[in-house]
This record gives sequence, C-alpha cells and structure tokens, in this order.
Amino acid sequence: MDSKGQKYRIMFTGIIEALGKVKGITEEGSNIHFDIESPLASTLKIDQSLSHNGVCLTVVAVNTNEYRVTAIDETLQKTNLGKLEVGDLVNLERCMPSNGRFDGHIVQGHVDQVAELLSVDSVDGSWVYTFSYKTDEGNITVEKGSICVNGTSLTCFNSQEGLFSVAIIPYTYENTNFHLLEPGDSVNLEFDIIGKYIQRVLKGY
Repeated sequence: MDSKGQKYRIMFTGIIEALGKVKGITEEGSNIHFDIESPLASTLKIDQSLSHNGVCLTVVAVNTNEYRVTAIDETLQKTNLGKLEVGDLVNLERCMPSNGRFDGHIVQGHVDQVAELLSVDSVDGSWVYTFSYKTDEGNITVEKGSICVNGTSLTCFNSQEGLFSVAIIPYTYENTNFHLLEPGDSVNLEFDIIGKYIQRVLKGY
C-alpha cells in the first residue's frame, strides 16, 4: 500500500539497490513524512514507487540528494517504519522496469507482518539470522522457499511454525541494513505471493 492508501500493480524483486539515511521525520495527523538521503534521489521523480525496508511508498517531493515519502497510519501499524529514527538506514529498491532482469522473486511491497530477530550467528564467513513471527495471521514459510525480509529477497531454511532462518552472505551483509540488526529488532516480512495464493485456494474464502 502506498502513501495514498492505494494498491498499485507494482513489482519489486527483493534485490536491494542502495541504503537510504533518514534525515527528517515529520508528523502530520496520523501520517508521517520521511525525508531520505540516498544516491538514488537524483534518479527519482514525484509519484514514483519505491520500496523502503520492503514497504512500497510514493515519492512526494525530491531534490538532488534527498526525497520525501509519506506513510499512512495503517502502514505504520503493520510495519517497522514507525520505529525509524533520524539517522537510521533503510533498504531501498526501485520498482522493476518492464525490460529489467528478474534476479530475486516476486515482491509486491505489501508487508504482511513484522518478525522479531532472535539470533545472529557467524558461520564460515556468512551469517545466519533466525526470526520468529506470530502465526495467528496464518502466514507460513516453506523450506528452501522465498521470503522478503526488510525488502530483501532471501531463501528460508529451518522452516518451522512461526520460525525460520536465512543465510546472509558478506555482500548482502555490508550493502543492506542487516549489518545493523540486533536480537530483539523487528523486521518487515512479505511472504511468497505464490504460496499465499495456494494457501488461500486450499483454505477457501
């Protein structure tokens, strides 16, 4: 859902392009405006969709080094954006161009729920992150299936009810905000869209 409360057929792939730094946070009613400094700013235009930690938001203002997006109350309640502070880093991805390479998996930018980071373990030069999430919304992961964590396309393993792990290679660790995450932090989850459709068909409406 974007800042206007509308759902567009925008697609992301979960391949993070850059990190953005929160430079300003302004409340207006139940909405929050975020001013983001990013190397992508000069390429953006007003009304463009951009993924922030996996949340699709609309650019409402832009200059050379910074741009502004707005999150509505529903978005703030369902994601970790409401916990952002000035100076925090967010994972950024522009929507996939029609002639682009499909390197991740289908990501809509519609966060399903948040998860809590339980542990970070260093394993032979990479890192294993284990997350827990509430199961009352019916979301599930599948062993070796896709999951989007803070906008990043990853593969699940150790998939259990309300629990899964992902492996983070050094490149992803350094070029996303995973290197800043600590146990107890919350992350945004978007579960695999194909799995969600199958689950809906099996359970019925």
